[in-house]
Amino acid sequence: MGDLKNFINALPKAELHLHLEGSLEPEMMMKLATRNNIKLPYQSVDEIKDAYNFSNLQDFLDIYYQGMNVLQMEQDFYDLTFAYLEKIAKEGVVHVEVFYDPQGHTSRGVAFSTVTNGILRALDDGQEKLGVSSELIMSFLRHLSEEEAFATLEEAKPWFDGRIIGVGLDSSEMGHPPSKFERVFNAARDLDLKLVAHAGEEGPAEYVREAIELLMIDRLDHGNRTIEDADLTQELAKSGIAFTVCPLSNLKLCGVTDMKEHPLRKMMAAGLKVTVNSDDPAYFGGYMTANFMSVTEALELSKDDIAVLCRNSIEGSFLTDEEKTRHLDRIDIIVSSYQ
Repeated sequence: MGDLKNFINALPKAELHLHLEGSLEPEMMMKLATRNNIKLPYQSVDEIKDAYNFSNLQDFLDIYYQGMNVLQMEQDFYDLTFAYLEKIAKEGVVHVEVFYDPQGHTSRGVAFSTVTNGILRALDDGQEKLGVSSELIMSFLRHLSEEEAFATLEEAKPWFDGRIIGVGLDSSEMGHPPSKFERVFNAARDLDLKLVAHAGEEGPAEYVREAIELLMIDRLDHGNRTIEDADLTQELAKSGIAFTVCPLSNLKLCGVTDMKEHPLRKMMAAGLKVTVNSDDPAYFGGYMTANFMSVTEALELSKDDIAVLCRNSIEGSFLTDEEKTRHLDRIDIIVSSYQ
Protein backbone atom coordinates (compact mmCIF):
# COMPACT_ATOMS: atom_id res chain seq x y z
CA MET A 1 0.00 0.00 0.00
CA GLY A 2 3.03 2.28 0.34
CA ASP A 3 3.34 2.64 -3.44
CA LEU A 4 -0.40 3.45 -3.68
CA LYS A 5 -0.14 6.10 -0.99
CA ASN A 6 2.86 7.64 -2.74
CA PHE A 7 0.91 7.65 -6.00
CA ILE A 8 -2.06 9.43 -4.37
CA ASN A 9 0.18 12.02 -2.70
CA ALA A 10 2.10 12.65 -5.92
CA LEU A 11 -0.99 13.53 -7.96
CA PRO A 12 -1.97 17.22 -8.01
CA LYS A 13 -5.49 17.56 -6.67
CA ALA A 14 -7.96 20.17 -5.48
CA GLU A 15 -9.96 19.98 -2.27
CA LEU A 16 -13.42 21.41 -2.94
CA HIS A 17 -15.32 20.48 0.23
CA LEU A 18 -13.58 21.51 3.44
CA HIS A 19 -15.06 23.40 6.38
CA LEU A 20 -12.24 25.31 8.03
CA GLU A 21 -13.93 25.04 11.42
CA GLY A 22 -13.96 21.28 10.87
CA SER A 23 -10.17 21.20 10.72
CA LEU A 24 -9.94 22.24 14.39
CA GLU A 25 -7.82 19.44 15.83
CA PRO A 26 -8.24 18.59 19.54
CA GLU A 27 -4.71 19.80 20.29
CA MET A 28 -5.45 23.20 18.75
CA MET A 29 -8.81 23.36 20.50
CA MET A 30 -7.07 22.96 23.86
CA LYS A 31 -4.33 25.45 22.91
CA LEU A 32 -6.79 28.15 21.84
CA ALA A 33 -9.03 27.54 24.85
CA THR A 34 -6.03 28.23 27.09
CA ARG A 35 -4.94 31.25 25.05
CA ASN A 36 -8.41 32.80 25.15
CA ASN A 37 -9.33 31.70 28.66
CA ILE A 38 -12.25 29.58 27.43
CA LYS A 39 -13.46 26.78 29.70
CA LEU A 40 -14.10 23.54 27.82
CA PRO A 41 -16.16 20.61 29.10
CA TYR A 42 -13.08 18.42 28.48
CA GLN A 43 -10.00 18.00 30.61
CA SER A 44 -7.69 16.60 27.96
CA VAL A 45 -7.12 15.98 24.26
CA ASP A 46 -8.12 12.35 24.78
CA GLU A 47 -11.47 13.41 26.25
CA ILE A 48 -12.13 15.53 23.17
CA LYS A 49 -11.25 12.62 20.90
CA ASP A 50 -13.60 10.35 22.87
CA ALA A 51 -16.40 12.85 22.25
CA TYR A 52 -15.89 12.55 18.49
CA ASN A 53 -18.31 9.63 18.17
CA PHE A 54 -21.46 10.47 16.25
CA SER A 55 -24.52 8.56 15.12
CA ASN A 56 -25.83 11.25 12.77
CA LEU A 57 -25.23 14.71 11.39
CA GLN A 58 -26.87 16.53 14.30
CA ASP A 59 -24.69 14.74 16.90
CA PHE A 60 -21.66 16.02 15.04
CA LEU A 61 -23.01 19.55 14.64
CA ASP A 62 -23.63 19.85 18.37
CA ILE A 63 -19.95 19.38 19.21
CA TYR A 64 -18.83 21.22 16.06
CA TYR A 65 -20.55 24.43 17.16
CA GLN A 66 -19.29 23.95 20.70
CA GLY A 67 -15.73 23.68 19.43
CA MET A 68 -16.07 26.99 17.59
CA ASN A 69 -16.16 28.83 20.91
CA VAL A 70 -12.38 28.74 21.23
CA LEU A 71 -12.05 30.80 18.02
CA GLN A 72 -12.07 34.40 19.21
CA MET A 73 -9.29 36.50 17.70
CA GLU A 74 -8.09 37.08 14.14
CA GLN A 75 -4.91 35.14 14.94
CA ASP A 76 -7.01 32.11 15.95
CA PHE A 77 -8.58 31.96 12.50
CA TYR A 78 -5.17 32.45 10.90
CA ASP A 79 -3.65 29.61 12.95
CA LEU A 80 -6.57 27.29 12.20
CA THR A 81 -6.39 27.92 8.46
CA PHE A 82 -2.62 27.78 8.08
CA ALA A 83 -2.40 24.53 10.06
CA TYR A 84 -4.87 22.96 7.61
CA LEU A 85 -2.88 24.23 4.61
CA GLU A 86 0.36 22.82 5.99
CA LYS A 87 -1.23 19.38 6.31
CA ILE A 88 -2.74 19.19 2.83
CA ALA A 89 0.31 20.67 1.08
CA LYS A 90 2.12 17.45 2.05
CA GLU A 91 -0.66 15.38 0.44
CA GLY A 92 -0.44 16.74 -3.09
CA VAL A 93 -3.22 19.28 -2.74
CA VAL A 94 -2.35 22.21 -5.01
CA HIS A 95 -5.62 24.14 -4.74
CA VAL A 96 -8.37 24.49 -2.13
CA GLU A 97 -11.81 26.09 -2.20
CA VAL A 98 -12.66 26.23 1.47
CA PHE A 99 -15.92 26.90 3.30
CA TYR A 100 -16.39 28.89 6.47
CA ASP A 101 -19.49 29.67 8.56
CA PRO A 102 -19.49 33.38 9.49
CA GLN A 103 -22.92 33.07 11.15
CA GLY A 104 -21.45 30.57 13.58
CA HIS A 105 -19.09 33.29 14.77
CA THR A 106 -21.02 36.55 14.46
CA SER A 107 -23.88 34.97 16.47
CA ARG A 108 -21.51 34.68 19.44
CA GLY A 109 -20.08 38.18 19.14
CA VAL A 110 -17.03 37.66 16.93
CA ALA A 111 -16.90 40.28 14.18
CA PHE A 112 -17.26 39.21 10.54
CA SER A 113 -14.04 41.07 9.73
CA THR A 114 -12.11 39.27 12.50
CA VAL A 115 -13.04 35.87 11.10
CA THR A 116 -12.66 36.68 7.42
CA ASN A 117 -9.44 38.65 7.59
CA GLY A 118 -7.71 35.99 9.69
CA ILE A 119 -8.65 33.29 7.19
CA LEU A 120 -7.69 35.36 4.15
CA ARG A 121 -4.31 36.27 5.62
CA ALA A 122 -3.55 32.57 6.09
CA LEU A 123 -4.75 31.71 2.58
CA ASP A 124 -2.43 34.38 1.17
CA ASP A 125 0.49 32.95 3.14
CA GLY A 126 -0.47 29.45 1.97
CA GLN A 127 -0.02 30.58 -1.62
CA GLU A 128 3.27 32.34 -0.92
CA LYS A 129 4.89 29.87 1.48
CA LEU A 130 3.35 26.51 0.51
CA GLY A 131 2.38 26.99 -3.14
CA VAL A 132 -1.27 26.13 -2.45
CA SER A 133 -3.71 28.37 -4.31
CA SER A 134 -7.12 28.98 -2.78
CA GLU A 135 -10.59 30.47 -2.92
CA LEU A 136 -12.92 31.29 -0.03
CA ILE A 137 -16.62 30.36 0.01
CA MET A 138 -19.00 31.70 2.65
CA SER A 139 -21.68 29.22 3.74
CA PHE A 140 -25.13 30.02 5.05
CA LEU A 141 -26.35 27.93 7.98
CA ARG A 142 -29.54 26.32 6.74
CA HIS A 143 -31.05 25.83 10.21
CA LEU A 144 -31.17 29.63 10.48
CA SER A 145 -33.66 31.84 8.64
CA GLU A 146 -33.59 33.23 5.13
CA GLU A 147 -33.59 36.72 6.66
CA GLU A 148 -30.41 35.95 8.60
CA ALA A 149 -28.79 34.66 5.41
CA PHE A 150 -29.68 37.91 3.65
CA ALA A 151 -28.15 39.89 6.52
CA THR A 152 -24.91 37.89 6.24
CA LEU A 153 -24.83 38.39 2.47
CA GLU A 154 -25.13 42.14 3.01
CA GLU A 155 -22.41 42.18 5.67
CA ALA A 156 -20.04 40.28 3.38
CA LYS A 157 -20.31 42.69 0.42
CA PRO A 158 -17.02 44.52 1.12
CA TRP A 159 -15.20 41.20 0.52
CA PHE A 160 -16.92 40.45 -2.81
CA ASP A 161 -13.99 42.02 -4.67
CA GLY A 162 -12.39 38.68 -5.39
CA ARG A 163 -11.73 37.69 -1.77
CA ILE A 164 -14.96 35.78 -1.11
CA ILE A 165 -15.83 34.22 -4.46
CA GLY A 166 -18.96 32.24 -3.65
CA VAL A 167 -21.66 31.17 -1.23
CA GLY A 168 -22.63 27.73 0.02
CA LEU A 169 -25.30 26.08 2.14
CA ASP A 170 -24.51 23.74 5.04
CA SER A 171 -25.56 22.58 8.53
CA SER A 172 -28.67 20.49 9.36
CA GLU A 173 -30.10 19.25 6.09
CA MET A 174 -33.32 17.46 7.04
CA GLY A 175 -36.26 19.84 7.23
CA HIS A 176 -34.30 22.66 5.62
CA PRO A 177 -34.58 22.08 1.86
CA PRO A 178 -32.63 24.18 -0.65
CA SER A 179 -35.88 25.90 -1.68
CA LYS A 180 -35.82 27.72 1.67
CA PHE A 181 -32.90 29.79 0.33
CA GLU A 182 -33.93 30.30 -3.30
CA ARG A 183 -34.24 34.09 -3.01
CA VAL A 184 -30.91 34.62 -1.25
CA PHE A 185 -29.13 32.45 -3.83
CA ASN A 186 -30.74 34.54 -6.57
CA ALA A 187 -29.35 37.65 -4.86
CA ALA A 188 -25.89 36.05 -4.64
CA ARG A 189 -26.03 35.17 -8.34
CA ASP A 190 -26.85 38.80 -9.14
CA LEU A 191 -23.60 39.69 -7.35
CA ASP A 192 -21.69 37.33 -9.72
CA LEU A 193 -20.83 34.91 -6.92
CA LYS A 194 -20.25 31.20 -7.46
CA LEU A 195 -22.97 29.01 -5.97
CA VAL A 196 -22.61 25.65 -4.23
CA ALA A 197 -24.87 23.79 -1.78
CA HIS A 198 -24.96 20.67 0.38
CA ALA A 199 -27.72 18.35 -0.80
CA GLY A 200 -28.35 14.63 -0.77
CA GLU A 201 -26.15 13.88 2.24
CA GLU A 202 -28.93 12.94 4.64
CA GLY A 203 -31.66 14.63 2.62
CA PRO A 204 -33.38 12.87 -0.32
CA ALA A 205 -32.61 13.07 -4.02
CA GLU A 206 -35.39 15.67 -4.26
CA TYR A 207 -33.17 18.07 -2.29
CA VAL A 208 -30.52 17.61 -4.98
CA ARG A 209 -33.05 18.45 -7.68
CA GLU A 210 -34.06 21.59 -5.77
CA ALA A 211 -30.42 22.67 -5.44
CA ILE A 212 -29.93 22.22 -9.19
CA GLU A 213 -33.19 23.66 -10.46
CA LEU A 214 -34.06 26.33 -7.86
CA LEU A 215 -30.68 27.45 -6.55
CA MET A 216 -29.00 26.83 -9.94
CA ILE A 217 -25.73 25.85 -8.27
CA ASP A 218 -22.39 25.59 -10.02
CA ARG A 219 -21.25 22.57 -7.98
CA LEU A 220 -22.98 20.02 -5.73
CA ASP A 221 -21.69 19.20 -2.24
CA HIS A 222 -22.15 15.54 -1.26
CA GLY A 223 -24.99 14.45 -3.56
CA ASN A 224 -24.66 10.78 -2.59
CA ARG A 225 -28.40 10.11 -2.79
CA THR A 226 -28.64 11.39 -6.34
CA ILE A 227 -28.34 7.83 -7.63
CA GLU A 228 -31.67 6.96 -6.00
CA ASP A 229 -33.26 8.94 -8.86
CA ALA A 230 -32.26 7.46 -12.23
CA ASP A 231 -33.55 10.39 -14.29
CA LEU A 232 -31.76 12.92 -12.10
CA THR A 233 -28.55 10.89 -12.26
CA GLN A 234 -28.69 10.84 -16.04
CA GLU A 235 -29.35 14.59 -16.18
CA LEU A 236 -26.42 15.43 -13.90
CA ALA A 237 -24.07 13.04 -15.67
CA LYS A 238 -24.91 14.84 -18.91
CA SER A 239 -24.47 18.29 -17.32
CA GLY A 240 -20.97 17.50 -16.02
CA ILE A 241 -21.56 19.24 -12.69
CA ALA A 242 -18.98 18.22 -10.09
CA PHE A 243 -19.92 16.34 -6.89
CA THR A 244 -17.80 16.93 -3.78
CA VAL A 245 -18.05 13.55 -2.08
CA CYS A 246 -16.64 13.04 1.43
CA PRO A 247 -16.13 9.31 2.16
CA LEU A 248 -14.87 9.34 5.77
CA SER A 249 -17.52 11.90 6.68
CA ASN A 250 -20.23 9.61 5.33
CA LEU A 251 -18.84 6.70 7.34
CA LYS A 252 -18.39 8.67 10.57
CA LEU A 253 -21.92 10.12 10.38
CA CYS A 254 -23.36 6.68 9.53
CA GLY A 255 -24.48 7.68 6.04
CA VAL A 256 -22.82 4.39 5.20
CA THR A 257 -22.07 1.75 7.80
CA ASP A 258 -19.33 0.05 5.79
CA MET A 259 -17.05 1.82 3.32
CA LYS A 260 -17.53 -1.13 0.96
CA GLU A 261 -21.12 0.09 0.61
CA HIS A 262 -20.15 3.65 -0.28
CA PRO A 263 -21.88 4.82 -3.50
CA LEU A 264 -18.77 6.49 -4.96
CA ARG A 265 -17.99 3.70 -7.44
CA LYS A 266 -21.63 3.54 -8.56
CA MET A 267 -21.64 7.30 -8.98
CA MET A 268 -18.52 7.13 -11.14
CA ALA A 269 -19.97 4.27 -13.18
CA ALA A 270 -23.08 6.36 -13.79
CA GLY A 271 -20.93 9.06 -15.35
CA LEU A 272 -21.11 11.57 -12.48
CA LYS A 273 -18.09 13.88 -12.04
CA VAL A 274 -17.11 12.74 -8.55
CA THR A 275 -14.36 14.29 -6.44
CA VAL A 276 -12.94 13.14 -3.08
CA ASN A 277 -12.75 15.56 -0.14
CA SER A 278 -12.33 15.53 3.64
CA ASP A 279 -15.28 17.71 4.82
CA ASP A 280 -14.41 18.09 8.55
CA PRO A 281 -11.16 16.11 8.85
CA ALA A 282 -10.41 16.79 12.52
CA TYR A 283 -13.76 15.24 13.45
CA PHE A 284 -14.00 12.50 10.81
CA GLY A 285 -10.57 10.93 11.06
CA GLY A 286 -8.58 12.01 8.04
CA TYR A 287 -7.50 14.52 5.46
CA MET A 288 -7.29 13.97 1.70
CA THR A 289 -4.90 11.02 1.58
CA ALA A 290 -6.87 9.15 4.24
CA ASN A 291 -10.09 9.66 2.29
CA PHE A 292 -8.51 8.48 -0.96
CA MET A 293 -6.95 5.46 0.73
CA SER A 294 -10.19 4.52 2.46
CA VAL A 295 -12.32 4.35 -0.70
CA THR A 296 -9.50 2.93 -2.80
CA GLU A 297 -9.08 -0.03 -0.48
CA ALA A 298 -12.78 -0.60 0.22
CA LEU A 299 -13.99 -0.22 -3.36
CA GLU A 300 -10.87 -1.67 -5.00
CA LEU A 301 -10.27 1.41 -7.12
CA SER A 302 -7.50 1.28 -9.70
CA LYS A 303 -4.79 3.86 -10.24
CA ASP A 304 -6.73 4.99 -13.29
CA ASP A 305 -9.80 5.53 -11.08
CA ILE A 306 -7.72 7.58 -8.64
CA ALA A 307 -6.36 9.68 -11.49
CA VAL A 308 -9.90 10.32 -12.75
CA LEU A 309 -10.94 11.51 -9.29
CA CYS A 310 -7.97 13.90 -9.18
CA ARG A 311 -8.69 15.17 -12.69
CA ASN A 312 -12.32 15.71 -11.72
CA SER A 313 -11.24 17.84 -8.76
CA ILE A 314 -9.20 20.13 -10.98
CA GLU A 315 -11.89 20.31 -13.67
CA GLY A 316 -14.61 20.89 -11.06
CA SER A 317 -12.72 23.74 -9.40
CA PHE A 318 -13.14 27.46 -10.08
CA LEU A 319 -9.58 27.76 -11.37
CA THR A 320 -8.97 29.42 -14.74
CA ASP A 321 -8.71 27.22 -17.82
CA GLU A 322 -4.99 27.94 -17.98
CA GLU A 323 -4.47 26.88 -14.37
CA LYS A 324 -6.55 23.74 -14.88
CA THR A 325 -4.53 22.74 -17.94
CA ARG A 326 -1.27 23.12 -16.03
CA HIS A 327 -2.41 20.80 -13.24
CA LEU A 328 -4.05 18.30 -15.61
CA ASP A 329 -0.86 18.05 -17.67
CA ARG A 330 1.06 17.34 -14.46
CA ILE A 331 -1.38 14.54 -13.59
CA ASP A 332 -0.78 12.95 -16.98
CA ILE A 333 2.98 13.06 -16.47
CA ILE A 334 2.76 11.44 -13.03
CA VAL A 335 0.35 8.72 -14.19
CA SER A 336 2.77 7.85 -17.00
CA SER A 337 5.68 7.66 -14.59
CA TYR A 338 3.85 5.09 -12.43
CA GLN A 339 2.98 2.75 -15.31
